[in-house]
Amino acid sequence: MNISEAKKISLTDYLQTIGIMPCKRQGNNLWYYSPFRNENEPSFKVNLARNEWYDFGSGKGGSIIDFVMEYHGTDSVQQSLQVISGKSAVIKSDSFSLRPLESLSCFENIRINPLSNPALIQYLKERNIHVPFAQQACKEIHFTYNGKPYFAIGFENELGGYELRNKYFQGCLSPKEFTHIKNGNDACCIFEGFMDYLSYLTLKTKHHPEQPNIEKKRDYIVLNSLTNLSKAIDIISGYNEKYCFLDNDESGKKALLTISNRCGFKVSDQSVFYCDYKDLNDYLCNKKLLPVKQIRKGFRL
Repeated sequence: MNISEAKKISLTDYLQTIGIMPCKRQGNNLWYYSPFRNENEPSFKVNLARNEWYDFGSGKGGSIIDFVMEYHGTDSVQQSLQVISGKSAVIKSDSFSLRPLESLSCFENIRINPLSNPALIQYLKERNIHVPFAQQACKEIHFTYNGKPYFAIGFENELGGYELRNKYFQGCLSPKEFTHIKNGNDACCIFEGFMDYLSYLTLKTKHHPEQPNIEKKRDYIVLNSLTNLSKAIDIISGYNEKYCFLDNDESGKKALLTISNRCGFKVSDQSVFYCDYKDLNDYLCNKKLLPVKQIRKGFRL
């Protein structure tokens, strides 16, 4: 994907894929609560005609590429294009027909069931996730969007919202927040997303088949987005030992640095054990990031 192709992608559709939904419409503009901070009044605007955004709180704006660079904290246009390309196959909304100041209910007819749909189970198997772990940690969410029915794997956060995933869709059922899984331990593992958390549990079982409940020995924090790190950092700092299973990219490294600077000691970067892969799930699926001269042997947990 090049710059010209990326700028043709609907910014509102892209925002939808990362769980950012508009709260009102005024003329040709959609208004959002800013994804860059917590606020009570929406200050983030997308102009539908120009397909551009502007954040009144920071005074920044631009194209979809500018948004991805700001949102992920990177100066790399190429990295931003890779991020956008990974979100291109998503549910598209035909149009918005909101009256001014009318709030948008993005998902309707929501039903929460045990995870059992064959298509979702197959998706988990394609990502090498141990299905019983996913069924224990996740739900099956059915909803309608623009009058059309959809279903996805749902992972609940601390505020009762859900991260939503299926093979073709990535989104969020508001409110968006991190997830804290407590097992009464003074050691904590930190993950960016719940697929990495499920990958960790799967890997633990593979390496310790004689101890199927070994995953209960630590507490877990799933950020569900690096933008939630500021909300979770106080809880993370309260643990004696912190094990970070973050992505091998610039955003992941910045998040690790933030945790290290805030917590000061006993912060372990576990990404070194899957350094040839983008994230823990890619390691589980053996999807290498780049060819390497030497492959690390084993995976120490």
